[in-house]
Amino acid sequence: MTLTRPRRTTVLVALALVAALLVAVWSTRGSTEYPTPLDPRNPGPDGAQALAEVLDDQGVAVTVVRSADALEDTTVGEDTTVLVTATAALSPRTLDRLRQHAEPARLVLVEPSYSLVREIDEDLRATTVYPDEVEAACEAGSAPAGTDLSDLTIEVDQLTVFTGGDALDGARCFPTSGGVVVAESRAHDLVLLGAGQALTNDQVLRADNAALALRVAGGSNRLVWYVPDPTDAGADEVVSLGSLLPRWVVPGLWLTALGLLGLLLWRVRRLGPLSREPLPVVVRAVETARSRGRMYRRSGDRRHAAGVLRRAARTDVAARLGLDRRAGTGEVVEATARHTGAPLEQVAALLDDHGHVPASDQDLVALAQELARLRKEVRRG
Repeated sequence: MTLTRPRRTTVLVALALVAALLVAVWSTRGSTEYPTPLDPRNPGPDGAQALAEVLDDQGVAVTVVRSADALEDTTVGEDTTVLVTATAALSPRTLDRLRQHAEPARLVLVEPSYSLVREIDEDLRATTVYPDEVEAACEAGSAPAGTDLSDLTIEVDQLTVFTGGDALDGARCFPTSGGVVVAESRAHDLVLLGAGQALTNDQVLRADNAALALRVAGGSNRLVWYVPDPTDAGADEVVSLGSLLPRWVVPGLWLTALGLLGLLLWRVRRLGPLSREPLPVVVRAVETARSRGRMYRRSGDRRHAAGVLRRAARTDVAARLGLDRRAGTGEVVEATARHTGAPLEQVAALLDDHGHVPASDQDLVALAQELARLRKEVRRG
């Protein structure tokens, strides 16, 4: 059987789509297995597979754990470094469990968030900056315990710097205008590393990034690489807006509200009685009526003029007879006929818009006179 041209084109397009789909799946199957940034099994640009393999080649025993329960099942000792990446998934309760379990080991937190560093010390701050090359220049004359960073220079696109906090009583390295990139707490053997991009496959070879990564992560014989899982957080641990905002935001909002209130009190005007101003021209009602009449006459629209006269008459008659303002034309006609004793057809011809249409100005004047007479009869009755 020979395929027609439309069917042959459809088959070719379908085959091309299937081939493109297969190529896309094949090309991305290796990088989507662990898509988390800084994951030791992620071979993508933002992964850290290269660092993990180099550490393994250097004789460092690398153990990867992906949950808080798995971390607690892993034995750690004084010769162990616990490296925590993807710290955005760490909840306060998980951080407490991590610090208690890793107490005999050296704990390294990579780019902890603002809310996370506040759990460590309420006065500690984490800020994102975009510097050029940064030299070590460690304070207190030394680098974090077990490392030597004094001769290094790092170069990344983005850094997290730390300021304040009494808990960070150890060395502070790589100072910038906004804070330091590496900070240590001697009391808890804790190191905060703000140069997370220095560990990635894409930027580990820039400047001395590789040396920094190896000295921070490979300072012990054994490395436990912990990639937090968001499901480690308890059901009652919800990230609130207040936990993410700096402490000065709420006082700032109150100050802004008070400023706006003061501006309103300054600019507002008291609503007093209406001021009376003389009108520049006083137009009498009769002149308005005559002007409208002239316009109707000039336009020659006698049907519209008759409709205006009939509506005015119906409104006046309905008010005199105590009818509702929403009363229909038929109801007004019947009430008027009963009140005056006139024939229903005669009253309808006067008040109904579907009645006689004046053919001339004389007929329009006669209609106006008849409506005026009818209104007088209703008022007299």
